[in-house]
Amino acid sequence: MAGHSKWANIQHRKGRQDAARSKLFSKLSKEITVAAKMGDPDPDKNPRLRLAVKEAKSNSVPKDVIDRAIKKSVAGEGDDYEEIRYEGYGPNGVAVIVETMTDNRNRTASTVRSTFSKNGGNLGETGSVGFMFERKGEVVYPVSAGDADTIFEAAIEAGAEDVESSDDGHIIWCADTDLNEVSNVLEANLGESESTKLVWKPTTTTELGLEDMQKLMKLVDALEDDDDVQRVTTNFEATDEVMAQL
Repeated sequence: MAGHSKWANIQHRKGRQDAARSKLFSKLSKEITVAAKMGDPDPDKNPRLRLAVKEAKSNSVPKDVIDRAIKKSVAGEGDDYEEIRYEGYGPNGVAVIVETMTDNRNRTASTVRSTFSKNGGNLGETGSVGFMFERKGEVVYPVSAGDADTIFEAAIEAGAEDVESSDDGHIIWCADTDLNEVSNVLEANLGESESTKLVWKPTTTTELGLEDMQKLMKLVDALEDDDDVQRVTTNFEATDEVMAQL
């Protein structure tokens, strides 16, 4: 949906300071450690680990950091983390999904609830907004990878479901269970992607004006600042005029 891709573009335009980059590296490393612990430490034999490593590389995580994260799993570290999803509402009723990875469920629940409250949102029950999203595989390629027709043909051949092409690049969607296979075929035909990951794709969106959009960004930034939070997804929709003022 436009909201999803526009939010990604906002994050890209805002850029990341060193502290934020360090935090991002830490979260990506945690995902690698947990993925390796749950399966095989060899990315070629572990689809989740392969995707985690791929996402880390696309965010410029150094190879030694990736290798260290995998070695942690072999050493038996990182096995106390559990994945918990929280759902809630932001400004103007916009839906928010917060994916966490924590070694202390009570601490994370308390922090997430407090962050929602302090930033004009409300934490809901599990399932309260999840029905407004679908779990999908998302593969992103730059404009330079090819024109819309070329990318569409490659995507369909790879088993993808849909493609969204724009001036910002190409977003290829597939079933969540097909992501590893689809991304492998795409990589063979189009080269390395900018990003390959599982996401929550909005099926319905909530239109936000400038003031609510600013409030939402503040809420998402505060949530992402928590070390236990891996990813935040919303279902906002906003006009190009609103986006240009952010």
